[in-house]
Amino acid sequence: MAHATNDLVAADIEGYLRAHENKSMLRFITCGSVDDGKSTLIGRLLYDSKLVFSDHLAALENDSKKVGTQGDGLDFALLVDGLAAEREQGITIDVAYRFFSTERRKFIVADTPGHEQYTRNMVTGASTADLAVILIDARRGVLTQTRRHSYLVSLLGIRNVVLAVNKLDLVDYSQDVFDAIEADYREFAAQIGLTDIVAIPMSALRGDNITELSPNIGWYTGPTLVGHLETVEIADDLHAGPFRLPVQWVNRPNLDFRGFSGQIAGGSVRPGDRVRVLPSGQESTVERIVTADGDLDEAIAGQSITLTLTDEIDVSRGDIIATAGDPPGIADQFECHLVWMSEEPMLPGRPYLLKIGSRTTSVTIAQPKYKVNVNTLERTAARTLELNEIGVANINLDRQIPFDPYTANRDTGGFILVDRFTRATVAAGLLHFALRRADNVHWQAVEVDKTARARQKGQRPALLWFTGLSGAGKSTIANLVEKRLHDQGFHTYLLDGDNVRHGLNKDLGFTDADRVENIRRVAEVAKLMVDAGTIVLASFISPFRAERQMARELLGAGEFIEIFVDTPLSVAESRDRKGLYAKARRGDLVNFTGIDSPYEAPENAEIVLDASGSVSAETAAETVVDYLRGTGILTPPEAS
Repeated sequence: MAHATNDLVAADIEGYLRAHENKSMLRFITCGSVDDGKSTLIGRLLYDSKLVFSDHLAALENDSKKVGTQGDGLDFALLVDGLAAEREQGITIDVAYRFFSTERRKFIVADTPGHEQYTRNMVTGASTADLAVILIDARRGVLTQTRRHSYLVSLLGIRNVVLAVNKLDLVDYSQDVFDAIEADYREFAAQIGLTDIVAIPMSALRGDNITELSPNIGWYTGPTLVGHLETVEIADDLHAGPFRLPVQWVNRPNLDFRGFSGQIAGGSVRPGDRVRVLPSGQESTVERIVTADGDLDEAIAGQSITLTLTDEIDVSRGDIIATAGDPPGIADQFECHLVWMSEEPMLPGRPYLLKIGSRTTSVTIAQPKYKVNVNTLERTAARTLELNEIGVANINLDRQIPFDPYTANRDTGGFILVDRFTRATVAAGLLHFALRRADNVHWQAVEVDKTARARQKGQRPALLWFTGLSGAGKSTIANLVEKRLHDQGFHTYLLDGDNVRHGLNKDLGFTDADRVENIRRVAEVAKLMVDAGTIVLASFISPFRAERQMARELLGAGEFIEIFVDTPLSVAESRDRKGLYAKARRGDLVNFTGIDSPYEAPENAEIVLDASGSVSAETAAETVVDYLRGTGILTPPEAS
């Protein structure tokens, strides 16, 4: 270590490790405006905790001379700002996690960026924190960034706040300055539900009130920062709440053992407790609590365990084992907060993947009810959410999931959204409540089903989805295919992109969000028509793979046939009878596919038609009909 050796370490390393292992853990974040001193504070905490190794200290001294901001003194911020870009700019641009400990407690601290464009990074750091240290430069007082970070802290369920009024040495340690800042902040904090606030005057650079009370601030009689962090009691709501175990793994090492493994997300459990498995609703009794160190008489939130049950019931990964008398809710439609974290804007109606606990399901998002200006707390209308924006929207899942509101349990009420193709995380979400319609709207059973309708028509229903650039020839080929099928006595209907915009979708434009909604509506209509036993032909540019995949997943196996009308852009443009490409080239027509809006070509289409001009439309249509014959779609169900 840098400048001290712990006597206990030297005398009894095993005793030191045992004592260290039994310390409680506090996770906290530092946040605030740019240059408020967050990185300097954490660097000071590491330095004062004797957790800077000699080689790191030497590097710090060298770096402080080269790129530091403190002249000949140590620039403690350099202990935390590890990225080259951070050191060059003197700012924090990513979340930095650091570990340190004192005699009484262990800590994991996340240093989060102050700039508004890094809101998503700040949310990431705050998602697991128990406490927030919000720094304010004593010279500047409460700023817009202070309010923004405080709102995010409140939104994410952090209730313990340290108001660290930093750089007090630069205002002559003025009590009047400190009192004015504290009063200003508490007035704002009350508006967003933050009430558990401890205000501490300090100088991170000089070490005032960090580990010891400073003689420079004799008028202050409260705790030091470290003293407060060591003793603050974090509300143990999870331990006191109902039992929740999201199942991560069904443990079946042999025929004689079947357990359900995961980390307890809430409450406690003992052998003999009655539990319910969600979403199935089956009940059983806890037989054993198994760990690597042997069976337990009790397990609490935060522990990783394996449960065995007295009954042979079906339990799968993603299920939740819960207290039988106080189970989580079950629903597939919710209102939620969304923090958008992708540079690609949210597209209402587009299918994303939702990951909550150990369960993954498909989800679509409705148009936001509103978005929140986190600087002013004003609610404004929104059609979508952009990077770092926060809004409230309804979401619709493809199946029911067990859940708790985020305010009751972060683990069973918090989720992330993932892009289905890139697998990138695009948003973080907080469940508010299930929508009442999720319980009130049920699928009505009917006696005349799709099979009966198909048998009556003597065909197998299917959706033929023609996709390609504008001018590719989709409608021409689809029209020829329908004519051939109609002449042979088959029941068909052609949904054409231009035609549906005269009625069903007349309210939609051509933005990416509108294109997604256009295809969503058409896919739902096509699903109903397939259910009626009809062979449906849909001719749409449908530029995004995600929406075409969504349409495919609405139907049964073999019922969706993607037909890629493959035409080079130059050829499609040469066929531009409407003059649309020319307008787009001039900038008179925005969001035009192939020019300023992308077209994502199919990767695994059932049929690929060369529509460059080397093959006639009639031949292409016959290729489609031949495919339908080969797959049995044109065969009466009785003959199958």
